[in-house]
Amino acid sequence: MSTPVPEARRRRRLVVTGMSTLTALVLLFGYHTSTDPTASAGTVAVGTAVAGSGSTSSGSTGSGSTSSGSTSSGSTGSGSASSGSAAGTTTVTGDAADTRWGPVQVRITTDGSTITAVDVVEFPTGNGRDQEINAYAVPELVQETLSAQSADIDMVSGATVTSTGYLQSLQSALDQAGL
Repeated sequence: MSTPVPEARRRRRLVVTGMSTLTALVLLFGYHTSTDPTASAGTVAVGTAVAGSGSTSSGSTGSGSTSSGSTSSGSTGSGSASSGSAAGTTTVTGDAADTRWGPVQVRITTDGSTITAVDVVEFPTGNGRDQEINAYAVPELVQETLSAQSADIDMVSGATVTSTGYLQSLQSALDQAGL
């Protein structure tokens, strides 16, 4: 009678091991990630056409603003420059925030006390999934920034990495602008 007990245990172990392996394989092959995490983000501006829809500006649009030109990937410093579109209008580019999928960099235009425009000059676009996520996340983050007039905004669900990088770069720009 001692023979059937070890045989039953062996079968049970075999079934448990097989099911565990199968579960691990399903989870492994079902996990979707960016196909190119090292891809550099392209510089894509979300201009004032997106930022300006429903924004509360105080007379200046910032559409003719200029920046310091420091938008390269991985740059840690940036400056600010006054634009020629309105007296007292300043454009500041925040530091690029390096994220898991690529850098995120934000440029703001202010009239001294109010954010009049927000441009996201750099964000991950290395693959179709990045483009899909950022197509809805970036305009939402821009609109929330213009509404809140600060970096105290909600992250976009499903775009945590982009939202985190956006908030870091936005806070850097706000600090540089003295807001």
